[in-house]
Amino acid sequence: MHFTGEIVIESNRPWWKPRVGELWAFRDLGMLMVRRDFLSKYRQTVLGPVWYIIQPLITVVVFTVIFGRFAGISTDGLPQFLFYQCGLLGFTFVSHIFTGTATSFTANAGLYGKVYFPRLIPPLATTSIQLVPFALQALSLFGFWIYFRFYTEAGAQLTVTAYAWMLPVILIHLMAIGLGLGLLFSALTAKYRDLSHLVPFLAQIWMYASPVIYPLSKVPEHWLWLATINPAAPIIEWFRLAFLGTGSFSWSHYAVSVAITLFALVIGFLTFQRTERTFVDTV
Repeated sequence: MHFTGEIVIESNRPWWKPRVGELWAFRDLGMLMVRRDFLSKYRQTVLGPVWYIIQPLITVVVFTVIFGRFAGISTDGLPQFLFYQCGLLGFTFVSHIFTGTATSFTANAGLYGKVYFPRLIPPLATTSIQLVPFALQALSLFGFWIYFRFYTEAGAQLTVTAYAWMLPVILIHLMAIGLGLGLLFSALTAKYRDLSHLVPFLAQIWMYASPVIYPLSKVPEHWLWLATINPAAPIIEWFRLAFLGTGSFSWSHYAVSVAITLFALVIGFLTFQRTERTFVDTV
């Protein structure tokens, strides 16, 4: 398939073959979808994008009171507020990508049925838009880090380590995890609509199976296999090691996470590509 100013739609082209050229040709549409999603979410709201910061902070406060003060769950000596905030920073990013892309077919069925464009554009736009709340929440974390570092007794142990240089790689990794799982569930929900109700529930279970409210160092040895197969677990620990100075990050564990992520991304892409050929008949 060659692009010479025209786009040829072929019904018999291989479903497994990536069409990167089409994605590039429709890049303007992708940017418009990113802008649409950003503006529509908080249009006619008083605080606008500030909600990107307020919602996670409320969650952090609840975690601090319930899990930190009442339950007394260990935070490896780190300030409880920063511990939960840092853990949520990475997990919120990947979980929102997952839940947002998991309903791409059903959420955009009307648009898909009217005009042709690469079906990967909406999930890619949903993935890209999550960089905005991540940046705002990272700035919030930085503000609280400064407060705890210089105005509390716990600040002496807080430090930014050399692992912080990996942040761009980590973000790409998180995007790949969320996108791969999201594409897989998007294909499944196109055929089985009731699975869309299961996606938020799975995201919640995923959070409790990840070291967001507890450190990986406190997980019993016979349960460590859950952390091994959870691709988000080493990344959450990386965030704490990189920006707080304490974390159970392991390169071997991270390598397993990369392998699982690549597998999920390939399976999700192939399933999505195959489903897009006939999904209009089932959605």
